[in-house]
Amino acid sequence: MSPNITSILLIYTGGTIGMIENPETGALENFNLEQLKKHVPELQNFTFHIDTYQFDPPMDSSDMDPEAWRKLVHIISDHYDRYTGFVILHGTDTMAYTASALSFMLEGLSKPVILTGSQLPIGVLRTDGKENLLTSLEIASARDAKGNPLVPEVCIFFENHLMRGNRTIKMNAENFNAFNYPVLAEAGIHIKYNNVQIRFKEVERELKPHYLLDTNVAVLKLFPGIQENVVSSILSIEGLKAVVLETYGSGNAPRKEWFIRRLRNACEQGIVIVNVTQCSAGTVEMERYETGYQLMQAGVVCGYDST
Repeated sequence: MSPNITSILLIYTGGTIGMIENPETGALENFNLEQLKKHVPELQNFTFHIDTYQFDPPMDSSDMDPEAWRKLVHIISDHYDRYTGFVILHGTDTMAYTASALSFMLEGLSKPVILTGSQLPIGVLRTDGKENLLTSLEIASARDAKGNPLVPEVCIFFENHLMRGNRTIKMNAENFNAFNYPVLAEAGIHIKYNNVQIRFKEVERELKPHYLLDTNVAVLKLFPGIQENVVSSILSIEGLKAVVLETYGSGNAPRKEWFIRRLRNACEQGIVIVNVTQCSAGTVEMERYETGYQLMQAGVVCGYDST
């Protein structure tokens, strides 16, 4: 298919958005393109071509794992030249993890990869899935006057907000507005793009997909009164390669001698420790306070605003 002709690949991995209620039994059934067209007739109004790819069987997002991420990267890489954009339908629970992983696995990406989902099945009267799907398709197909995509990166679109994939967290299990972070675009009567925030590449690069992932990673969340044996147990896990250290505020942690020593020893052994904040917004600034500065001296890496 010519790159000048807009075309989107819609990938269904699983999740609530693809569940359609059977009117006779009331049971929720998995994604079917013909049923989707029936419940979302607006799909016919798009002037560009839409193809679909479906995980078989569909995955609940709580089962999402690196193997599924590799599968998604293969799908996108194998079809990269045929489509101008990609939309991934995904369960909300681990959507932010998948979006973050894909943003690093799809090095050199120059086309939109938009993840979306819903809190209610698309066949339900008050579903948020229809608008999320339609707007995601519109964003994935949007190009400027020169034919360049308006959003050439991995993003999440949810409840009128387009967010960077590796800067997004699920904040709410009940509200339609389930995710948070400064937006790249906002959908109202018109879709307003925040071009200052969108990541455009100055030099065109070829897509370089990555498939090798190391899962020897642990998360260490600090809490007041954390004991040395807890920290020691995590840092001494056999084969451990990296730790995500969830600290307080702008990257602060206890100044206890044993704590700093344990971190320093782990870093010297080659374990990568990345400092991210427990807060739902904000950034890690390790030079701001002495508590954060001590971590930096111990060899801990600043995660800035990564999630």
